[in-house]
Amino acid sequence: MRDKRLLIVMAILMTTFIGFGIIIPVMPEMIKHVNPGNAEKHTGYMLALYSAVSFILSPYWGGLSDRIGRRPIIIIGVTGFAISFLLFGLSADNLTLMYLSRVLGGLFSGAVTSVIVAYVADITPPEQRTKGMGLVGMSIGFGFTIGPGVGGLLSQISLAAPFYAASAMALITLFFAVTMLKESLPPEKRRQASEKRESRWTAFTGPLKFLYVLAFFVTFTLAGMEATLQFFGIQRFDVTPLQVGILFFVCGFVGALVQGGVVRRRIKKGQEPQYIAIGLVISAIGFFMLLAAHSLWWATLSLAVFGIGNSLIRPCVTSLITQKTTVGQGVASGLSSSMDSLGRILGPLVGTFLFTLDLRLPYVSGGILCLAALFLLMQFRRMDSASGATNTVVQE
Repeated sequence: MRDKRLLIVMAILMTTFIGFGIIIPVMPEMIKHVNPGNAEKHTGYMLALYSAVSFILSPYWGGLSDRIGRRPIIIIGVTGFAISFLLFGLSADNLTLMYLSRVLGGLFSGAVTSVIVAYVADITPPEQRTKGMGLVGMSIGFGFTIGPGVGGLLSQISLAAPFYAASAMALITLFFAVTMLKESLPPEKRRQASEKRESRWTAFTGPLKFLYVLAFFVTFTLAGMEATLQFFGIQRFDVTPLQVGILFFVCGFVGALVQGGVVRRRIKKGQEPQYIAIGLVISAIGFFMLLAAHSLWWATLSLAVFGIGNSLIRPCVTSLITQKTTVGQGVASGLSSSMDSLGRILGPLVGTFLFTLDLRLPYVSGGILCLAALFLLMQFRRMDSASGATNTVVQE
């Protein structure tokens, strides 16, 4: 049963992030047809709007799933996603509908991502938690990897075709969710959560607050790199959009392999902090290697190194949060999803600003922040050890 449930939620996550990736090569072209003079501005606004709505509402979905169960929220989220993609496909000549579609996408993204993380935490014992989160990360990584390619391929039919395809895929996963996905949260735990409603910030306490900030740093630096890499490549080695797609494909593919192989198979409970530290150092190396990129092959190698580091950090941080949280898994996962969204709001804004000052600054700052995050990890370990020792004394 557990394997079947994992397969279903992995398929839902992959579909969601394929849809997210589909937008990357297609959305700017659709906007150009409606408002060619301000296409760049509206593209940035729509990306930021999606993440901003997700940031605000992810904890709400997570907390609601603690009270009424994971399954109904996941079903609502997938349904909303299907509608949002369909609406964007129908909005070829209407900028207002495009914005509405992005609002709907952000609204329901937290009902999928954060609640599925809580679902996986429910059905995996603590000693298997990191493996479960590795599968979550692998699903997201493959979705991101496949999405832009699918979008570019289907855009040959029409610019709206990728969105219709994403909507259809969401409906297929919805069918499996409705017919095969079982609830993971027992009724007694739902009653306890209903009696005690918690704010997202109740999770931002104790040692875990350092992990939440670390997770923000990781997403913030990644989003800044994603927003500026194409412009960097144009100035350094005349990169084409297809080549940028190859760069992100390699980064996502390598990351997915690491999360599906190393993270899922090798990392045991208690080893997460060591692998987070390794991942932060490798990510920093990838950023610093990118500074020397004057050719496509060196940039690709740099992104592959970065992808290895990034894929070690994310599932281990998520696993530790689900293991150590003292609040509901839905609230904890909702706050984690919010920190991710906040990074995706601020990362592109800060990254593009730094790029206008010097094209190397987004990657210098990214590498420095990865190394600075080691301090956050040290603080987490210090406080976690102290609280563990205190609990032992109290029990004795």
